[in-house]
Amino acid sequence: MAYANAQELLDAIQPATGGTEIFDPATGELVGRVEQQTAEDLDAAVASAKAAQPAWDKLGHAERKRLLNAAADNIEANAEALAELLSREQGKPLNGPNARFEVGGAAAWLRAATAYEVEPEVIVDDGETYAAKHFRALGVVGAIGPWNWPVMISIWQLAPSLRMGNTVVMKPSEYTPLSVLALVHILNEVLPADVLQIVAGGREVGEKLSGHPDIAKIMFTGSTRTGKAIIRSSADTVKRLTMELGGNDAGIVLEDADPKAIAQDLFWGAFINTGQTCAALKRLYVPESIYDEVCAELTAVAKAMPMGVGLDENNVLGPLQNKAQYDIVAGLVADAVNSGATVLLGANPDEQAKGYFYPTTLIADIDPDNRLVTEEQFGPALPIIKVKNSAEAVAHANSLEVGLGASVWSSDRDKALEVAAQIESGTVWINSHGTIDPRIPFGGAKQSGYGLEFGLDGLKSLAQPQIIKG
Repeated sequence: MAYANAQELLDAIQPATGGTEIFDPATGELVGRVEQQTAEDLDAAVASAKAAQPAWDKLGHAERKRLLNAAADNIEANAEALAELLSREQGKPLNGPNARFEVGGAAAWLRAATAYEVEPEVIVDDGETYAAKHFRALGVVGAIGPWNWPVMISIWQLAPSLRMGNTVVMKPSEYTPLSVLALVHILNEVLPADVLQIVAGGREVGEKLSGHPDIAKIMFTGSTRTGKAIIRSSADTVKRLTMELGGNDAGIVLEDADPKAIAQDLFWGAFINTGQTCAALKRLYVPESIYDEVCAELTAVAKAMPMGVGLDENNVLGPLQNKAQYDIVAGLVADAVNSGATVLLGANPDEQAKGYFYPTTLIADIDPDNRLVTEEQFGPALPIIKVKNSAEAVAHANSLEVGLGASVWSSDRDKALEVAAQIESGTVWINSHGTIDPRIPFGGAKQSGYGLEFGLDGLKSLAQPQIIKG
């Protein structure tokens, strides 16, 4: 079914009366209502998913691929309604790399989960011994999603799970449940009954899901602190885990880089989704020889980027999604300013304005040990740290316990590759940052998590390897 607008889609998913109210972080206006479900509701959803899993697995890869592509068609048929709802609930603008981009990416990633053949791998075949690795469904996968990219990351979790013959029970963030409920509703117009379930609830639901004996694997995207709690909860049942946790990604500019040429890509590497991205560029190390020029060019780009209510077609930056995140960003920037760092742009929020808007902020001449550098801000504030050379930059980049992504910026690819090899992170981009690709595996290092998503590796991570010898 194609929904004409966000309100029509909302009417299909929200309770007729009651429920918890969800407000627009840009305007404070009511978006919709969501029924708060309980641990008992989760038990029922898991039981239904478990009962549906054998038949779903028995359909085989070809039929599951057909259904997932049909589900992607339905996302595309409802893209504008879903993007409008996402913009109102999460705050991100319709335009730029934001709501429409996210919904389009969700359809593309869903199709990408069907793009690979998952064949048994022959390990030994020497005439005497034959052994092959097969990839079997795990059972029921529990997916716990975040509020920053609620639609796209939900697809990252559910698409490979379903493709590999598992059924899925999702728990969306309490901040952005409506977008994910709408997504699941759209998908379930195509998918067989009960293979994809969603339970919108609070902490007790998440805790029950991560320790539930009938959940075979947890996929989680969110903070390192919450990830550690999930790991502990999952231990008694020895669940398989894919954990994409917090990051504080470093960008390293080399002396041969062209400041003007890289400024726009630096900006979007840091400020995509108004900085609310795990793999955004969150600390930028620049050699003193080109420091002032990089600061000037980046400031010029940042000044030209309009911020405001997401439904205004002119805006490309939005509010922080919630008050708690606003307070984190404001506190870290205040500490930096009080320490004597230089404000190139921003750091002057209008406390009387509606919505959780924090201005685009660039901070220079900052100590590398300042909290704005060493703690993940997850918002529109970028510290720019002056270094003598790439060796000093790499030492700073590797000094933290996180390692999701990083980037190197240079006119010399060989030099950039040499520096990239020294950085402790799951991904290092050259002359871009955060440019993920559904064909290329993605995962963290150190306390930014473990397990791979995307591509063939991502599909195999949603299966139980089975060796058959004989």
